[in-house]
Amino acid sequence: MILFDTDQWSEIADALSKNKLRSFLTAFGIFWGVFMLVLLMGGGRGLQTLLSEQFAGFASNAGFAGTNTTSKPYKGLSEGRSWELTLQDIERVRTAVPQVDVVTGLNSTWGQTAAYQSRTVNATLQGITPDYHAIAPPSIKQGRSLNEVDLMQRRKVCVIGQRISESLFPGEKNICGRRIKVGESYFTIIGVDNRSGDGINIGGNAQTTVSIPLTTYQQMFGSGDKINLMAYTVKRGFLVSDVQKMVARVLRRAHDIHPDDEQAVFLLNTEAIFQLMDNLFSGISALVWMIGVGTILSGAIGVSNIMMVTVRERTTEIGIRRAIGATPRAIMRQILSESMVLTLLAGMSGITLSVFILNTIETLLKSSGTGGSEMSFLISFWTALGSAILIAVIGLCAGITPAIRAMHIRPVEAMRSDE
Repeated sequence: MILFDTDQWSEIADALSKNKLRSFLTAFGIFWGVFMLVLLMGGGRGLQTLLSEQFAGFASNAGFAGTNTTSKPYKGLSEGRSWELTLQDIERVRTAVPQVDVVTGLNSTWGQTAAYQSRTVNATLQGITPDYHAIAPPSIKQGRSLNEVDLMQRRKVCVIGQRISESLFPGEKNICGRRIKVGESYFTIIGVDNRSGDGINIGGNAQTTVSIPLTTYQQMFGSGDKINLMAYTVKRGFLVSDVQKMVARVLRRAHDIHPDDEQAVFLLNTEAIFQLMDNLFSGISALVWMIGVGTILSGAIGVSNIMMVTVRERTTEIGIRRAIGATPRAIMRQILSESMVLTLLAGMSGITLSVFILNTIETLLKSSGTGGSEMSFLISFWTALGSAILIAVIGLCAGITPAIRAMHIRPVEAMRSDE
């Protein structure tokens, strides 16, 4: 076998080293194709995990409904009319749309200032209910999240974002129980939300948000039963894009809005955003494979052509081998071995360099704080193994035609060609 035949390995090395420049240029096509394929695959994987972390703070089956001015007159009411969502709308949707799982309200006020002693930081004050955690699950670093008792008793408690915690309490590990001032009111900190705040931001950036019970917010601002935004999730087996139409229909009917007025109800669908991301990365993956495999195949054609030239140049040598007893199978195995060794060396070099670059990029991004712990630019073991098998198959295919040509060379014809 070739794995244990040192003479054959020596012959392969001699054959490839006789014309180093030609061997290098032949291998470079394979090297570059594999290098680009693995680099683009790893880069796409890293970008996907990075974006997934950014969008991880929201449920993928969530929808939002807000208000806008009407665009059509209806029931004696003029167009351009403003309207507001209320807590009654939550009950209407919960009753009329059985496909909805969780439905809740959200109020936000931007441009607030959170202060502790002499330290201040810009913040967004957000009034929510515990049900909102089904839409945007908090990542509690310390303490706890808001609960039903906080809501019912209108407690002046809050959960703050990570950036607010670092700005007001630098270096402190446990700040639960401290009181901060937001606007003209004081709130007791019960938890710290460690979400990144990048990606989807509804009602404010999670890093700079002070979340309080919705009932406390309504009492603080005197907003009564009005809400800025309605948020909901849909049950398994239903599409948000279908359910949001039912939600909009219920809201239009409740507020005397024309049934065909698409402008009056603002709708946002996280399912569509996540689906768009999936389609985007599926397209990128397909494009990467097309570019990489196309480049590798062009390199394989180059290997095959060069091996044909090599066989033609070695016609006399092959004829002499046949004359002293070499079988056609041995000649074929020699040419195939040279082709496979050349492509494997080039391919594995491409994999090694691309993995090194991907690992460097990942290390730099993590050290700079850009990526989270789950971010990974490195390809999986099975991808690397599949790439190695693909390279070996390509090397074998590239050498078949030259090997068959070499196998059919006869000693007499080789001597004539030498003359």
